[in-house]
Amino acid sequence: TLKLLREFPQVFGLAGVSFLSALAHVVFPAIFVLYAAHRYGWDARMVGFTLAAVGVSSTIVQAGLVRRIVPAIGERRALLFGLGCGVVGFLAYGYAPSGPWLWAAIPVMAFWGLCNPSIQSLVTRQVGTHEQGRLQGALASLVAIAGVLGPYLFTHVYAAGIDVRLDFGLPGAAFFFASALLMVAWLLAERVTRVRAA
Repeated sequence: TLKLLREFPQVFGLAGVSFLSALAHVVFPAIFVLYAAHRYGWDARMVGFTLAAVGVSSTIVQAGLVRRIVPAIGERRALLFGLGCGVVGFLAYGYAPSGPWLWAAIPVMAFWGLCNPSIQSLVTRQVGTHEQGRLQGALASLVAIAGVLGPYLFTHVYAAGIDVRLDFGLPGAAFFFASALLMVAWLLAERVTRVRAA
């Protein structure tokens, strides 16, 4: 996988962006239920409503707005805008002192959905038709690795954030960590797509 990706410098960089984005996304299944119960006292019903709102918002962006926004501003700007919304959204999730604050961040976070279509569009143009299958397999492998690493990382960061012995007092630490991952992804994306945009 890495050998294939290294043959195409921009693809290699964008694969890194895809990996970091996928890794950041794992924070939701890893700790969201624990976080919501600990910080807001939510039960399963309230968590379900919130996740449904996340799903609806994401569907609106990915099914209705991606095909309008990406052609209008281009893949590079859509990618950077989507990652930027993810950075801000995760910061808001980690900071949110109450449920309404978190709900207000959901529409912002939904625009992170511009990221993956933009990456797919950019990378597929860098590889010949005979390599497309291998490329998609390589990207899927990186997402799978993120899915293995993510739960370990985020549960430990979350546990450290609420551990009274460590006295951090940061229940949103895992979301701040996810935001930092996306910030690195934004910087990487800005760099590897700069030549193409010039």
